[in-house]
Amino acid sequence: MENYTICNCMNVTYFDVEDALNKHEKFSDVQESFDAVQAMTHCSTGCGGCHDKIMDAISEIMAR
Repeated sequence: MENYTICNCMNVTYFDVEDALNKHEKFSDVQESFDAVQAMTHCSTGCGGCHDKIMDAISEIMAR
C-alpha cells in the first residue's frame, strides 16, 4: 500500500492511521476505531473534510 496524506489540516497519512489502529486494542467497531485514531492523530479536527476518507481507510485496514 502506498502512503498518502488523508488529513491535510493535521498532516495525517494512511500509515499514521494504520499505526494508530495497530496501537488500539480492538478492531470491532469502525466508529470506536475512528474515535481512537482521532484522539491519537487529531485527524478530522480541522476542517473535517477528511472524515469520510479516514473512515474508508479504517474500514479498509480493519478488513485485512
